[in-house]
Amino acid sequence: MPSFDISRSRFHLADEHVIVLSELAAGDEVPEEFVAAGKELLDCGLIDEDGKLSHLLLPLMKTVLTPGVIISLEAASRQGKLHHGMLIGEEHVVAHEAWPGVTEAEYSCVEPKMLVWKLADMVNLQQSSAARDTALSVVETTIGTVEAGLAVLEGERLFRSADDERDAIRRALATGGSLGEPVLTLVADLISELRSSWRLTAAWQAHHEGQDGVETRGFAVWDCGPIGYWLRELPTEPAPAERITPTSTFRLVRVDAKTIWTRITGLLPDEGELRQPASRQRRQDF
Repeated sequence: MPSFDISRSRFHLADEHVIVLSELAAGDEVPEEFVAAGKELLDCGLIDEDGKLSHLLLPLMKTVLTPGVIISLEAASRQGKLHHGMLIGEEHVVAHEAWPGVTEAEYSCVEPKMLVWKLADMVNLQQSSAARDTALSVVETTIGTVEAGLAVLEGERLFRSADDERDAIRRALATGGSLGEPVLTLVADLISELRSSWRLTAAWQAHHEGQDGVETRGFAVWDCGPIGYWLRELPTEPAPAERITPTSTFRLVRVDAKTIWTRITGLLPDEGELRQPASRQRRQDF
């Protein structure tokens, strides 16, 4: 069910609720298949009987309808995949964060000056010197080899201990015969300690050489807990899925938290890179 918190300007909304609110805010009819979602919004007080949106939604819906920059965060862990993100508008910034096993995501307004800090929090960036040293700072193999190791984490088999799981990962990685020591041990350790793998992508409308188009920037990271952060250099982001095969090169480079912070900051376009906003879409008064 949708809900909201006035004190912190945040809302719990499923995709269906956002679709209904967007249609109503734009002055359009709500499709028949979303009637139930509309009823839930009515019951919680975010819309009235006439389909008029609560004034509490004004910053949120202005930004959802006409974002200047869209940031997508895809994170994968032992609990599955989650999709978070941020919408940057002319006046407001809205973050949305998912939760494992829950349909609704949390939408919240972010102080624009704090958006980099918010993104860092969304990827759980930690400034810590506790990560142990590794013999290698660069790991290179193939997508197929890494996927074989990750498949061990995704299976339903239960292991008696972390050592048993690590041994199973080693065996899976060694099947292809492409990894030798010490890389084999390190990759097995990285997968065993993997807290999450995530990628951040920013997209915006740009104007270049007389043509309008979409510009994108992105990067991907493995958060391996006690073994630190590893930047995925290959495949580069944004990486079209159709160009990635089991034989594609996979390369990780160890980095510190400061490097990731710099990457997050560099993800955002400068004002000169953005196309001037077009006329705003038609919408009703809230």
